[in-house]
Order: sequence, then C-alpha cells, then structure tokens
Amino acid sequence: MIVPLCVFALLGSTLAWGGLNQWHELSVNAETGSGGADSCTCDAFLPSSTFPVKDLAVVEQAAEQISHKLEMEMAKIEDYEMKMTQYAEKIIELTREIELLEKKPDANSDATLENMELKIKQVEALVEELKISFKSSGTVFQSLHQEITVMVKSLDQLEKTHDTNLVLQTRREYIKIQMELEECERRHQEIFNPNIGSCDHTGIIKVSKPLVSQLNAQLGTSYIYGGWGKDSKPIPDRESMYWFSGDSSIYIDDIRFYSNYKDLVLRKPFLHHTIPSGWNGLGSNYIVRGNTLYYQKYSPFGLAKYNFTSMTYDSRVIPGASSTFSYANYDHQIFDFAADENGLWVTYATDQSNGKMVIAKINEESFGIEEVWETSVYKPAINNIFMVCGVLYAVRTVDIQNDEIFLMFDTKTKEEKHISIFFERFQDKYSNLDYNPSDQKLYMYTNGYYVNYHLWFNHTATATVEPPFAPTQI
Repeated sequence: MIVPLCVFALLGSTLAWGGLNQWHELSVNAETGSGGADSCTCDAFLPSSTFPVKDLAVVEQAAEQISHKLEMEMAKIEDYEMKMTQYAEKIIELTREIELLEKKPDANSDATLENMELKIKQVEALVEELKISFKSSGTVFQSLHQEITVMVKSLDQLEKTHDTNLVLQTRREYIKIQMELEECERRHQEIFNPNIGSCDHTGIIKVSKPLVSQLNAQLGTSYIYGGWGKDSKPIPDRESMYWFSGDSSIYIDDIRFYSNYKDLVLRKPFLHHTIPSGWNGLGSNYIVRGNTLYYQKYSPFGLAKYNFTSMTYDSRVIPGASSTFSYANYDHQIFDFAADENGLWVTYATDQSNGKMVIAKINEESFGIEEVWETSVYKPAINNIFMVCGVLYAVRTVDIQNDEIFLMFDTKTKEEKHISIFFERFQDKYSNLDYNPSDQKLYMYTNGYYVNYHLWFNHTATATVEPPFAPTQI
C-alpha cells in the first residue's frame, strides 16, 4: 500500500502546480529491504522556474495601498461639495456684514474693522485650502494611474511565465481596484466638470445628502406651499438667476426673481411680480423655463404660463385631465410641470386611467400637447416625480427619514423599470421637487426651506462641456 500512497501524494502536488506535462522527470521506486521492511523512494524534478511568491506579495501589497488611497480620495470628493456650499455661505454672510459697515462708516471702531479684516483673511485661507485640495486630488489620480500601470505589467509577466491560479485571483482584485478608480474619477468629474446637457448615461445611480440654503424670503415656516430654483433654459445674462414663490395657502399669487445666489440668500429680488386677478394659480408644482412661469391655473382648471419678456399670459385646458388625483402629501397638486434636456413636460392623472400618471410633452412655442404616454404609477400613492432626459422618475416615502426613487419610465422606449435609489429628506414632507438640466440638480421646497441635491449618473461618455463654474471662483 506504500507505493500507491506515494504516487497519490505526488499526483496531489502535481495538480497543485500544474499538469503532468509541466514536469521534466518523475520516478517512483519500491524496494523490499532486509528484515522484510518496505521502503519507498520518490525522486521528483521540479520545473526549472518556480512560482515567485515574493513578487506576488509585492503586487498584493501595492493593491491594498491603492485601494486605501482610493477610499480616502472618494471620501474627500464627498467632502468637497459640502465645503463649497459652506464657504459660499460664509462669503455671503461676510458680504452682508461689509455692506452694513459701508452704510455707517463713521460708526465703526478700530476693533470692528480689525475683526472684519480677520474674518476676510480666514475666508481667504479657507478658499486657498480648498484650491490646494482640488490640485491634490488631481495629482493623486495621476499617481494612482501610474501605480496601477506598473502593477499590470508585473501581473502580465507573472501570468505569462508562471502558474495562473493565484495570479488570476490577484488580477481580479486589480480589476476591482481599477473600477473603483474609474468610479472615483467619474464622480470627481461630475461634481467639478459635469457633462451638462448630455444624455449619454443610463440613468441616476445616486443622490447626495440634502444641501439646505435657508428659510424662504418670508422667513416663515408657515409658507409650506411653494417652489424655488433656477431657470431651466435661461435667457442671456440670466444664467445665475434664481426664483422663489411661496404661500401659506395653496394659491399662487406672486413670484420673486433674484440676480444670483447671494441676492437669494440676502432676500434682495430684482423683480417681484404679482399675478393679476383671473390668472391666479393653484398648487406648488410650477417651474420657470425660458423666462416663463409655467403653472396650474385656478379657474378655469388647466395650464397657464406667463412670459416675463413679452409680459403676456396664455392658458390651455387639457381634455380628460382629472382634478381629483393629487400627490400623497398635499392636495391640489394636479398638474406637475417638469423640464429636462429634452424640453418641457407636464404630468397629471385622468379618470380614464383610474388615477395613473400620464406624461405629456409640451410644445413651448404653441403651448400645445405634442405626445402623451400612460404609466402604471398611481399618483395618490407617490410624493412627486421629475424628468431627466425624457425619463420620468417617481418618488415615494419609505420611512420617517428617507424617500426612494423607485420607478423610471422612458418615453423613448415606452419601458418601465423598477429601481431603488434612496435619499434623505430634510423635513417630513415637501410640496415641490424638480430637476434642473442647467446644473443637473434636484430642487426641493420643504416646509418653507430651500433644499437641493446633487445627482450622479451612470455616464457612458466622458464630459465634453465646460463646467458652469470654476472651483477657484468659490
């Protein structure tokens, strides 16, 4: 029995290293010695090139180090966006204090001026720190690319000349790291160089944490109905403009426009327009596009718009639209206007569809309906919807803290797909949620607060459009 056991052991070793044809020579001899004692002699000649475990260990260690660096950089990218918002708010607050000092120059003491000078230097230091962080991230990405290139060459050499079992396992780790690096770079690019206007993606994959600007222009949480945001197709010289409309009732009576974000926060509108009697609106799902307010008309029930360039009103009645079905959180949210890269939309429900959502494409020139799509989404069961690149995204509540984007309907293919993308609410409910294609953000009006979210997309092409701002201009 000794000889078969010896052969089995050698076969086990052979299978561990490779096939029998990889061995130069193998011999097994059995002898019967004096006294009847059996002995087994195994002569094995290993391949001339044994597997360099040390080289593999070096590659594995490099992979771990790169993975750790990637995790750190991805955490930094999340932090950059939060810092930019915080720094912008500091600058606005500082600007407001300086304006107050300029109004009463004689009343300012030396201590007050020195304190202001100190605050300015602190803000300058913060901005400089952020600029250095941007440059640092770019350098790190370049360094990681170089390290991965070296690791690939080492793996290729190992795989060509030695056993492939362990090498392939390490290669899988490398592929995972490479994908993480590409994901990190993609997210970095989307924040600092987004592909504005492009639909070369397969949809939303992530929503940021809520970024809260402040309380509304009336400084009251009782103004729960309303909306805010930017013009989705701004006219020249209005690219930085913001708008706001809000009330404690369900009616739309006026709207304010602000030249930029600073004026929005300082509550300094350049235009406050009051909607005349007979053109009053209802609900909160309105938007501004092409310097035109699109909203739900109170009476007769239908669509309305006001162009601030021509200063003219227009309205349309939609046959079949029902005034019965609203969103889960608020009544009277019948018509929901939306704008994206493909144009202007309005959604509503009909009695014929038993309350299910209908998507209608609007011709902006004629204010007529071009095409209609029916979905399976029951409107009273959801909180809101928004459109991105001709795709409807439906949102519902999942718990006391989070909402979920749970369904997408593609108007191009007429296909529905269930998805699950969670995002955090700032308050328990909101009256307005809209996507803006000019900066690829979601704008939410929730219990009187301005809130926005950054969106990440599964891009299929690299960015080709310059960012709307440069990081050094914060």
